[in-house]
Amino acid sequence: MNTSIEDCASEVIGMSRKSNSALSLNYFYTFYIMVFGLLFLAGSGIAIAQDGSDEERTSVSRHHVTGGRDNPTKVMESDEQYEKLVTTGDRSKSKTRGANAKASKGSTGTQSGSFDFWFYEADVIVFNDDDNDGYFYGLDVLFDIDTVYSSADVYAVLYLSHEGGPWNEYAATEDFTIFGSSGSDEYVIVTELMSGYPTGNYDLLIEVFDAYDGTFLASFGPADTSELSYLPLEDFNRDAPVQEVIIVSEGGGGAIDGWLLGILFLLLIGSAVRKIWRRRNDALIRIDSPAPIWRSNGDISY
Repeated sequence: MNTSIEDCASEVIGMSRKSNSALSLNYFYTFYIMVFGLLFLAGSGIAIAQDGSDEERTSVSRHHVTGGRDNPTKVMESDEQYEKLVTTGDRSKSKTRGANAKASKGSTGTQSGSFDFWFYEADVIVFNDDDNDGYFYGLDVLFDIDTVYSSADVYAVLYLSHEGGPWNEYAATEDFTIFGSSGSDEYVIVTELMSGYPTGNYDLLIEVFDAYDGTFLASFGPADTSELSYLPLEDFNRDAPVQEVIIVSEGGGGAIDGWLLGILFLLLIGSAVRKIWRRRNDALIRIDSPAPIWRSNGDISY
């Protein structure tokens, strides 16, 4: 009789301890799920923010007004800031400045330009690919405009089209002078795309206007040369180099990647939390459990 009571009490205590142990394990696993869930959401949020369509476009440009690429004699710089990139819609109906400018004399329509101005040459060089994925955030554009006149003051506007979408203005020049069919009046604009340009293939369009009254004079784009089509571009923020985990061990010292340290830190926290819950549950059993019947009624002899 006494033995069965003692065994029963022992089973009750054992079940209580197992129940509390299972409870502590549940808290332990819940803690880990919450931590990794937060890390996953944070990573997803960064990716969404990075590829979001509402991202403002920014870039910086260096203008070689005279001297071309090899011997620039007049250089100026500019910062560009535009609204988010438009990637869907009919490109032929894009609201470029040329589409809204008044027609020039001797032309048949607004976008046909003037027969007195034309592009002799235009090309582009892409540069800066820090992560070696084949997409660049820098583009160096050179163009040479000729005219039937001895000289003329003009300005140019440059556009990018993402994956065949509408034209988006990304840079504009100051007024500059061209001289007949001279080959020494090339204009170069070197731009680094900083934000707002998702990874992809871009086409480039150049429009030229009269500096006096804004009359549309000429345009040059992918329909005129393949040099201005399928340019592999992305902005600087998306051109992040891949970081490698490097562990160096020399005489007990070394360097370790920050993410690995973070994981080790989380493991230590989890272990500490588990120990705290175990001690707390053991204390609850010792303090809150009712005294066994064989102790409350005095000693029981066999």
